Amino acid sequence: MKRLVPVALLVAAVMAACKQTPPASSAVAGVFDGTSGQWVDLTYPFNEQSIYWPTARRFELDTVSYGMTEGGWFYAAFDFAAAEHGGTHMDAPIHFAEGHLTVDRVPLAGLIGPGAVVDVSERADADYMVSVNDLQAWEGRHGELPNGGILLLRTGWGSRYGDRTAYLGTDLTGPEAVPQLHFPGLDPEVARWLVAERGILAVGIDTPSIDRGQSTTFDSHRILYAENIVGFENVANLDLLPEAGSYVVALPMKIQGGSGAPLRIVAFIPHS
Repeated sequence: MKRLVPVALLVAAVMAACKQTPPASSAVAGVFDGTSGQWVDLTYPFNEQSIYWPTARRFELDTVSYGMTEGGWFYAAFDFAAAEHGGTHMDAPIHFAEGHLTVDRVPLAGLIGPGAVVDVSERADADYMVSVNDLQAWEGRHGELPNGGILLLRTGWGSRYGDRTAYLGTDLTGPEAVPQLHFPGLDPEVARWLVAERGILAVGIDTPSIDRGQSTTFDSHRILYAENIVGFENVANLDLLPEAGSYVVALPMKIQGGSGAPLRIVAFIPHS
């Protein structure tokens, strides 16, 4: 797999940001106990309101047991079912690239790295495509996108997540809804540029898809996933992250052979 960095990058980078010299157990502990920075949850909860592709099975939670048992103690258990691709989730490369990595084969080093948040929320409309110019403007402020980094695209669509119609652009469901989808995405030209010119290992976005809603060929998916660059969709709370300086950990449910999976994605922001 291309563009992998050691898992130790997270700790090493945070220690550097905190001006610690490895080995420093207190600096490592500070990453996890909150004393050297802040953790931000970038994940929406899974429930009946979770947004799924119009043709996908939505999240269902069925109660198996909830209450006092005959033995006198409380016991709760549930069954859940859903499509792989919905809510905050990861696309594995095999989703659009035959023979490429399934969810369980994506190594940890492909899911952890420095975050780069490209914010186009002030100009994005329902058919906006994030451009190479948008990324180069970010680089003009912060330097080149980090090798082994995770690119997060903030379009502002996260503010609509609680309103399915506003978020998707239609209140329809089923196949007839797909041509009516309207939300921002990544210009395929950017996907080609990232593959050719940068070492990004994952791309996340605060919309239902890496490609914009009106895409019919899903070119950005196909270009990125052919290079084993994974995708994160319906990412939450990108407004809480700085444009640069955070570190992202994105851990999917490890579904053997899966094309995607529910994702718990978080970011660490070191204290300045």
